Amino acid sequence: MPIEINELNGDETKGCVVVYIPTEEIMPNRAQPRKSFNNDSLWSLAESIKRHGMLQPITVKKCIEISEHAIFKYELVAGERRLRAARLAGLMNVPCIVLRVNDKESAELAIIENLHRENLNIFEEAAAIAALMDIYGITQEGVAAKLSLTQSAVANKLRLLRLTEAERSVVTANGLTERHARALLRIKDAVLRSEVLGRIVAESMNVRAAEAYIERVLSPEVVVSERKKGYKEYIAAIKRAIEGIRCMGSVTRTSCTETDDEYVYTIIVRKTADGDKNDGDGVEAFGDKNDGDGVEAFGDEGLRA
Repeated sequence: MPIEINELNGDETKGCVVVYIPTEEIMPNRAQPRKSFNNDSLWSLAESIKRHGMLQPITVKKCIEISEHAIFKYELVAGERRLRAARLAGLMNVPCIVLRVNDKESAELAIIENLHRENLNIFEEAAAIAALMDIYGITQEGVAAKLSLTQSAVANKLRLLRLTEAERSVVTANGLTERHARALLRIKDAVLRSEVLGRIVAESMNVRAAEAYIERVLSPEVVVSERKKGYKEYIAAIKRAIEGIRCMGSVTRTSCTETDDEYVYTIIVRKTADGDKNDGDGVEAFGDKNDGDGVEAFGDEGLRA
C-alpha cells in the first residue's frame, strides 16, 4: 500500500507517493556522471541502512529495458549510492518516488543531483557539466545559471577535460587538486606535460610548489639564462687556452664573432720558420690537425660555443 512521503520525511516532499520496488527491477541511470564509488563508504552506508532502514527514498522513472540477465521496469533518476548500499545491506525492496519525466529530464535530474549532493572527483564533475550542455545544447552561461555557478567557474572546470585520460587517472589517484590540474594545462606539449606531472607526483608538490615549478619550466628567460651561464664558462675556458698559445709567441691575431646561434672564435697562427708545417709546439696540442686557418686547432666544439 502506498505511503504518503510526508509521513516519513516531513513537508519537504509533500504530495509525492512512496512505493516499494524490488531492487532487481531498477536499472542504473545511463547519464550517471559518477564512474567510481568508494567501497568503504558504501559498506558504511549499508550498515547504517541495516540498522535504521533507508531514511530517504530514491527517485526512479518507469521504463522497459530487457538485458541478457534481467528485465528492468524502472530507471534510476537519483540515488545510485543509496541503491547500491541497499543491495549490499540485503534489501529486496527499496522505497522509491516514481517521477513522470522523459529521458532528457531524467538525465538532467541525475546530473544536477550528483553535482549538488555527491562527492564527485574534479573530472567527473567536469564531465557532468559537459553532459548538461550537450543534453540541452546550451552555453556555459546557461549551465552556470542552472547550477548557480559563475561562468568562469564553469569554464575552468570544462578546461580540465583537455587532459588525457591517463593524466586524469594520475591526478585522481594521487589526490591532486583542481588547481594542480589547471596549472598543468599551461603546458601544451603532451610529452613535457606528462614528465612534469610525474615529477610533481614524485616530489609530492603542493599547489604552490607545482605552479612555481611549471612557471620555471615554461619561462624562456630561465632557459636562456642557463644557456648563457654555460656559454660564459665555455668561452672563459677558450680564452684561457688562447692565452696559453699566445705565450708561445705564435698567435698573431684572434677574433670572436657572435651570431644568433653561436660564438665563432678565429685564431691566426704564424707558420714555423721553415714554412712547411707546424712544429707541434703551438696549436697542434688543441686538435688533431691545423689546416692553416687556425680554426681546426680547437675542433668544431672548441670554437663554436
